[in-house]
Amino acid sequence: MRHRVKGKTLGRTKAPREAMLNNLAASIVIYEKVKTTEAKAKTVKSMVEVMITKAKKGDLAARRQLIATLRQPLAVKKLMEVLGDRYKTRPGGYTRIVRLGARMGDGAEMVQIELV
Repeated sequence: MRHRVKGKTLGRTKAPREAMLNNLAASIVIYEKVKTTEAKAKTVKSMVEVMITKAKKGDLAARRQLIATLRQPLAVKKLMEVLGDRYKTRPGGYTRIVRLGARMGDGAEMVQIELV
């Protein structure tokens, strides 16, 4: 039973799931929009929101926390220099999920997650 267990497993064990979500979050930060499945988008949305909130602080501790999560220097640099300044006055809600329809092969619900 999964009583009070947060998050989705996405058919993976812990390490591959975390690696996939970290890479997806880095792609969202770098490209500002990514096409993926609905379950992955809903899971990674909260991660991206927290990362942007940390980037808004702009201090060294926030940069080190982002490096520990993302491990991609380009994504961390863009978060700290571009996105942190862009969303400085916005209190939250940095991402948007737009439905695209079902995927042809397996019928999975596809969405586009993008930065507002």
